[in-house]
Amino acid sequence: MTEPNLQEIHDFLIGLAQKAGVMITSANPSTVDTKVNSSDLVTETDKAVEDMVSNSLKSAYPDYLFLGEETSTAASRLTLSPTFIVDPIDGTTNFVHTFPYVSISLGFAHKLKPLVGVVYNPFTQKLYTAIHGKGAFLTSAKIPTSFPYPSTSSSPEHQKVQGAEYITRSLPLHSPAAPLNGLRKALVAVEWGNERSGNNWDVKTGTFSALAGEKGAMVHSLRSLGSAALNMCGVAAGELDAYWEGGCWPWDVAAGWVIVEEAGGLVVGGNKGEWEGKVDARRYLVVRGGEGGREFVEEFWSQLAGEVRY
Repeated sequence: MTEPNLQEIHDFLIGLAQKAGVMITSANPSTVDTKVNSSDLVTETDKAVEDMVSNSLKSAYPDYLFLGEETSTAASRLTLSPTFIVDPIDGTTNFVHTFPYVSISLGFAHKLKPLVGVVYNPFTQKLYTAIHGKGAFLTSAKIPTSFPYPSTSSSPEHQKVQGAEYITRSLPLHSPAAPLNGLRKALVAVEWGNERSGNNWDVKTGTFSALAGEKGAMVHSLRSLGSAALNMCGVAAGELDAYWEGGCWPWDVAAGWVIVEEAGGLVVGGNKGEWEGKVDARRYLVVRGGEGGREFVEEFWSQLAGEVRY
């Protein structure tokens, strides 16, 4: 098998994100089912988008594997083979409630390493992209319109699409990135997840309290916005200082992983001492670029109320 053409894959995934964006923004999620419990939602649009993406990828890249949220099981594992890792709608609960923090997350990994990432929020018309070794970028409309789509051109220049002017900027949005000055001056993203009892729940809520409380780190604030992929892109952009999560899956983080790393950030394990983060570990600490990153990780780990286990 020849080595993957990462630029070609990148451009192909952008095209799929555009198609998925039309499906997502034009849908009315009237059929809502649950998976693990009442907080773990899935709609007919999740399934339809994954079917479209899966069929397109299998047709264009028949030798590559596919790992998607709606067709994979808890036993599915990322392997050394070239693999597309897809979340058709990251932020399904937001989608159901019409809260526009929703994205399609399209990642590509080889030998267990994320190499291409495309994350697109069709409601805000923000497209985050990265190729390993080539930087990370945000393409967004200067003046949003109803259904504009960034072109698949790899040139990071101004684009005009359907009357909307687009601009592509490198990430982080402000360079050089400001130094990380500890948790007390940090804005941190966290998520509640769908596991609402037991050890992991206790560790999460205890950690949230330690991060936010006056007797703990007392961060500037915590944000829980409901999309792992967009949280990671917020870190890559420098809008969030960090994101800590336990319980999500490879399709939630694979695309954002390469975007963060290409923007100069760190992705490590969610438990103390896990400097070598793994895509399928289901626990992650993501820290933006800037001087003091490793010290920030150490300080964050010191606030954990235990270990999350998956």
